[in-house]
Amino acid sequence: MSEVSVKAHGFQTHVPTSIPKLGVVEKMAYGMGDFSANIALGTAVLFLTYFYVDIYGLKPEHVGIIMLLVRCVDAVTDALMGALADRTKSRFGRYRPWMLWMAVPFGITTAAMFITPDWDYAPKFAYALGMYFISSLFSTATGVPYCSINGVMTNDPADRVSCQTYRFVFAGLAQLIVSMAVLPLAEFLGGDDKAKGFQLAIACAATLGVIGYILCFAGVKERIVPPRRPTSMWTDFKEAFKDGQFRAMLLVTGLNVLPGFIGSGAVMFFCVWVLGQDSTFSSIYISSGLVGMMLGCMLAKPLSDRFCKLKIFFWVNIIAALMSFGFYFLDFSQPYVVMGYNIVKTVIASVSVPLFWAIISDVDDAHELKTGNKCTGISFSSNLFCLKVGLALAGALVGFLLSFFDYDAQAEAQNADATHGIILMVSIIPGVCNLFIAAAVKLLKVDRATMVKVQRDLAILRSKQMQAEQQGVQL
Repeated sequence: MSEVSVKAHGFQTHVPTSIPKLGVVEKMAYGMGDFSANIALGTAVLFLTYFYVDIYGLKPEHVGIIMLLVRCVDAVTDALMGALADRTKSRFGRYRPWMLWMAVPFGITTAAMFITPDWDYAPKFAYALGMYFISSLFSTATGVPYCSINGVMTNDPADRVSCQTYRFVFAGLAQLIVSMAVLPLAEFLGGDDKAKGFQLAIACAATLGVIGYILCFAGVKERIVPPRRPTSMWTDFKEAFKDGQFRAMLLVTGLNVLPGFIGSGAVMFFCVWVLGQDSTFSSIYISSGLVGMMLGCMLAKPLSDRFCKLKIFFWVNIIAALMSFGFYFLDFSQPYVVMGYNIVKTVIASVSVPLFWAIISDVDDAHELKTGNKCTGISFSSNLFCLKVGLALAGALVGFLLSFFDYDAQAEAQNADATHGIILMVSIIPGVCNLFIAAAVKLLKVDRATMVKVQRDLAILRSKQMQAEQQGVQL
């Protein structure tokens, strides 16, 4: 068994491992999975609320109900999908094959969300609700295994952060394509028919999503295959939820999604009604934020090589909160000044994104050391459960706040209350959420020094488990 040298808090130790360092090609292939997911998720976050309200003709409060209902149900299916993936047996591994099996249905249902049947209001609402739910099911069937696979590709903490950096750079690239291309492409393909333009543009994006998942499947490997105890799905869930660190991570996850997705859900309304700009500027504004996100993600690896990623995660949220509060006081008659400030704020906030997912893997490893049972699918799906509950709250909050502040999609100009509400959704409200995240991070104990010891002890435990399995003995 080889060893990986790990340095933490001024001391150095050697973590025994049989996992080689991951190559750039495999990390890029891993990143293609989130590229695919964000072709769909990025589209939904950036445009779906706007599409449903201003083009499809649904009432804002009804869009909020759709977001809330589907995301809550979807969160439950995530947890079940994680348990199913943990129990999958195939020549491709536990998690990889799902990206192959579900890629095409994922693409088809993503495109179908933007179909606009010419029906009465009630059937239109039912169609939007149904298609959003079906699309979310296939997103779960690809997304949960994808998120889980990083935990079995490598056990090297530095490689895990590096993989997550590649992942979110590719995710940012997908969102950049969506934000830059969807509106112009929709106008080009649809002309005066906005609905048709959106349908064709999203169909192109969904095709790229299918290709990305297939490339991810082909390019990554599952290397960590620890023996599984013959426990039931219910036992695995109960055991996981008894772990205080597991529960603390779920709280962080549920909160962590709120700042970005509340702001993203309101950004189109902000560009149009507060900054008073057209779709071209809106695309540039959204794209510049995505470039900032990618730059922030790329800073995560060098920073985490030098400092404890848990501490970085805490301070990034504190600084992001302060910058969000500052955003409220900007002069919105200067749109390019606002855009520049938003880029800087996004760079800082996005440093935490790769670290967040790497910390989930750390909590999963610490749980395995406590119980002797690796349930990566349950770990990541439970966190996705909380993430999607957060998404449901964020999406619903945007719709409900628009309704509360008397937003009128047909008005030539919004009233002062509606404008102020939109500003709050891109500044004060996300900032408050960042402060709650920072408070929740203090509950986590998987700092750098702790994880060095966990990885060392875990390698020994896995070696003993393998020996016991070969001898037909259950530890």
